[in-house]
Amino acid sequence: MELREALPTDFEQIWPIFHEVVSAGDTYAYAPEISRDEARKIWMDAPRKTYVCEENGKILGTYYLKTNQAGPGSHVCNCGYMVTGSARGRGLASAMCEHSQNVAQELGYEAMQFNFVASSNEGAVRLWQKLGFEVVGRLPGAFNHPDQGYVDALVMYKWLQP
Repeated sequence: MELREALPTDFEQIWPIFHEVVSAGDTYAYAPEISRDEARKIWMDAPRKTYVCEENGKILGTYYLKTNQAGPGSHVCNCGYMVTGSARGRGLASAMCEHSQNVAQELGYEAMQFNFVASSNEGAVRLWQKLGFEVVGRLPGAFNHPDQGYVDALVMYKWLQP
């Protein structure tokens, strides 16, 4: 498994992962019917960096890293991670999160924040906590889960500097 910076041509393999995750409507606050062009802007064009997790030429996961807020908040970054369903449970999200923290520090960020983690996404919440993120905020009923209805959205945060 290799983690590397994404190339523009990688979007051909990223799009099916993005579409699979977002169309489920249970983890990301993107419209489930988002267009391919809009997805490209969100995942490839807007972030400061985008990476892929590749194995034998096949992209199994991807993440982006961007500045969370401008000006006085620009020392904090934000990331989003996606793994194709067929590769879940293999530690890719953990590897990508650890990798992103190293990249963030190399880019001069001092902290990482996840702005809107669905509380129903228990696996992600558990993993982020295992990797040192704390729940610093709870937005009651802010995420409309397709099966569970309104669930809380969590703000999770980690200071990256010793």
